[in-house]
Amino acid sequence: MNVQSRLARSTLALLVAAVLIVPTAQAEIKVGLSDWPGWVAWYVAEQKGYFKKHGADVKLVWFATYTDSIGALSAGQLDANSQTWSDSMAPLAKGVPLKVVLVNDNSAGNDALMVAPSIKSFKDLKGKTVALEEFSVSHFVLVTALAKNGMSQKDVKVVNLSAGDAAAAFMSGRVDAAVVWNPWVNQIQTSGKGKALFTSKDMPGLIPDLLVAQEKSLAAHRKDFIGMIKAWYDTEKFIRDKPDEAAAIMAKVVSMEPGEYKIFLPGTRFFTQKDNLQAFGPASTSQSLLAVSPTIIKFLTENKLIEGQPDAAKGLDASLVKEAAK
Repeated sequence: MNVQSRLARSTLALLVAAVLIVPTAQAEIKVGLSDWPGWVAWYVAEQKGYFKKHGADVKLVWFATYTDSIGALSAGQLDANSQTWSDSMAPLAKGVPLKVVLVNDNSAGNDALMVAPSIKSFKDLKGKTVALEEFSVSHFVLVTALAKNGMSQKDVKVVNLSAGDAAAAFMSGRVDAAVVWNPWVNQIQTSGKGKALFTSKDMPGLIPDLLVAQEKSLAAHRKDFIGMIKAWYDTEKFIRDKPDEAAAIMAKVVSMEPGEYKIFLPGTRFFTQKDNLQAFGPASTSQSLLAVSPTIIKFLTENKLIEGQPDAAKGLDASLVKEAAK
């Protein structure tokens, strides 16, 4: 699975362009997506006829490089995009008119800190080398894992490598640990050369994968977006009830074998209607988007990945999931 860095750095030029350019009128909504289980699942909705069932005129637009899809949404070339809460903060900080309308999933084990068998605890990790893609979700996972165990990034030596190269460096013994996502997590585990010391399952709610839309597109195509949300709930149920068939559909999109792809499903917590209603709840609601946003914003700010302070509440539109639930 060639999942690109899911915590991107948007350029100022893209953000300025996003304010100036809006989607042209069209019958269908163009929705960007890339290689992550919670987003590839939209092809299940398409192939099982769920969009048509709920009156949603949707055109899925595939992006081989995830960061390109973020840029396309910010530049107004898409009506909506599949992206993380983290990646939505920089545009929001710049005033780009975007709204989160659905949570597809939370990473629940697909991202992990992999360590050599000799490392039994975080205490053993002190002073060791950790390969990861800097400023990516992997970096966020490491910082969170260390903080939860009374440590900081100063306690380890970070080696900046892409996820695939980080996995290769770890398996060859050139580094002591690596933070990667599937399929590399599974490859390392099955090789016997490493184990997970901490996974995204240990940081619930902090890696939400979303459907984010242009405000103008929401106003023009509200019916389609509500239909798309209803289609998602059918999709989640289908994946839960028929994982083999769902994995076969999803695997074909990314040129993998169904059996290989099915491994990713348990590490992805696909969101139901109830989950979404809770996710769009107040900051006092555990794991809601508002509750986890301060932690995400802190990471982005400390690493100089955003300029200004995003208004997380302004970036949410809970009205669609509420209407879809009626």
